[in-house]
Amino acid sequence: MSSETDTTVIARTVVRVVVPIILLTAVALLLQGHNLPGGGFIAGVLTVTAFALVYIVFGREFLQRSLLHVEEDGFLGGAIGEYGRTFTFGLALAASAGVGSIVLGELLDDGQFEFLTQGVVFVYHVPVYHEIEIPTALFFDLGVYFVVVGALLTILAVVGRE
Repeated sequence: MSSETDTTVIARTVVRVVVPIILLTAVALLLQGHNLPGGGFIAGVLTVTAFALVYIVFGREFLQRSLLHVEEDGFLGGAIGEYGRTFTFGLALAASAGVGSIVLGELLDDGQFEFLTQGVVFVYHVPVYHEIEIPTALFFDLGVYFVVVGALLTILAVVGRE
């Protein structure tokens, strides 16, 4: 698409300043998502927005080689293949998060295991925080995040080639 010489200094500078802010906001929304709905989805959309800005201003070659460290350029070999693996990993993580409460051993009153309910593991004696709560919903949100990032980056790569 465009190369670094086709864009202005202002556009390159704005992207260098805005992309870390977008990614930090995405991480904050992802970690907040285990208590509030939608954390994984909106964090994934924001992450792809940051990649799209880099793609538009600096070009596909910079995005693939400098940021993603992908050298091949085939449809399933290059970045699109990497995005497919991201999508697959996210789907597997989200699906496996559904059995998290079963692994933790939560039972219903009638003796049946609860599926897709939130189980929580507490980790004690953590420096600075002393105690961290790790809910199974966080892993579901991480799975949704990777699915959204993989799918939208694949769409961006396919549309960007045309």
